[in-house]
Amino acid sequence: MGKDCKNILAINFGGIGDEIFFLPTLISLKKEFPNSKITLALEPRSKSVKDLTDIIDDLFLIDIKGKNKYLELLKLVYLARKGKFDLVISSGGNKFISILLWLTGIKERYGYDTGALSHKLLTQAVKLNKNQYACAMYHDLITPITNYKTELPEVNITPQPKVPNTVLIHPGVSKMSVQKGCIKTVGAEVWAQAVDLLVKGGKHVILAGGPDDKDCIETILNTISCKDSQNFENYYGKTRSMKDLGELISSAEIFLCSDSAPLHVAVALKTKTFVIFGPTDDNKLIPKTENVVAIKANDNCPLKPCLWERRMTTCESLDCLKITAQDIAEAILK
Repeated sequence: MGKDCKNILAINFGGIGDEIFFLPTLISLKKEFPNSKITLALEPRSKSVKDLTDIIDDLFLIDIKGKNKYLELLKLVYLARKGKFDLVISSGGNKFISILLWLTGIKERYGYDTGALSHKLLTQAVKLNKNQYACAMYHDLITPITNYKTELPEVNITPQPKVPNTVLIHPGVSKMSVQKGCIKTVGAEVWAQAVDLLVKGGKHVILAGGPDDKDCIETILNTISCKDSQNFENYYGKTRSMKDLGELISSAEIFLCSDSAPLHVAVALKTKTFVIFGPTDDNKLIPKTENVVAIKANDNCPLKPCLWERRMTTCESLDCLKITAQDIAEAILK
């Protein structure tokens, strides 16, 4: 394939976190083909990723979680054919992916190896290795195309001056996770206790969150004893976009969060980050760097990590999330 490739379609369905994981793949493609136009097909709930990067030129919003999933996929095929793309890459381990890419009529097609059909319908079927950092897993898709390797996400956020001694806390997870029964973080009461302990330990704590975090934030504000302290600030509702939140994360000395999209923005910004991990796999969701620290329960559960690996919802006992406020504060204050 020549360097004159101009028009690239990338397909990656999932939440905003998945789209941030996908950014290194798109960045390496842009390095290989600097004059190319990149269109990303994704779910409408994740469209704000475009606010974080200049790499993506256009979006196709495909609502595969809605009632008309197959009509939406047909829409994608129509848009792909109409767009006259030179190359398409798609994540996803479903055997249908190779058929979908073949239907687009795009000459160069790259996806994961899902068996004999993928070998027949794709230009190259790439081995899917889920046992690695998610950015690397996605990046494997383009190993037949480029030797460039982008390790971490990069976001279009101007770095802000660090405010000394600050701990920015974003306690929430997406509403969709909650609705699905995917409990991935400690309760609001534990977060409240951690806020008080960090303020007592001399930190300037800033509390932030989006619309999905309303109930959690309200519980924290109604529980903490440091609400009137000069070392506590409530920033809930003051960040209107992921980019706004990114600027706030950039200004913090330390970021404390759950396993959620803001974590991956913090990774991109290289802010020192502490993350609550329970039923999900920190080895796949954070890079191996001292800049990102997983806070985990010492529960010795033989099934952990189980969410996505063994089950689609979390168990009732949640021993993996028996993390105390003291555990959280000690990890940061030590």
